[in-house]
Amino acid sequence: MDPDSIPAPQLRPFAGFTVQVAEPQVVGAVPHGIRRVIPILGGSVQGEGWSGRVLPGGADFQLIVHEGYAELDARYVVETDGGDLVFVQNQAVRSGPPELMRRIARGEPVDPGQIYFRCQPRFETASKALGWINERLFVGSGVRRPDCVLMRFFALD
Repeated sequence: MDPDSIPAPQLRPFAGFTVQVAEPQVVGAVPHGIRRVIPILGGSVQGEGWSGRVLPGGADFQLIVHEGYAELDARYVVETDGGDLVFVQNQAVRSGPPELMRRIARGEPVDPGQIYFRCQPRFETASKALGWINERLFVGSGVRRPDCVLMRFFALD
């Protein structure tokens, strides 16, 4: 079989997330960069055929590797309007010109077109209706605003 004959994955819209965040807790310089923890306060989710809210209590564990590059690892829970819970672990990278990355770190708005913010969310749920998300891969894009993070996720079909 020729590898070129294997179909490319298709992106199917899954959901848009608005995650409200608190001020960063700066742990400081650790062996691989600057460690920050961003508490998650709440938010909203609008999915394809479903919606929900981001529950408070999660956090985004960030490692600022260098002035132009950060690795993000957010973990939180979404409650659907139907009462089901979904655990989210979203690993992401954010990179851009150092001055713009410093502005983001200070909580200032930055043109999202000048920042590379891509993510790989994983979902876990006991929900019958959303159970299929346990067995799929997802990708997404994000934008950091001063008080929230906006993300759009897609299932890889």
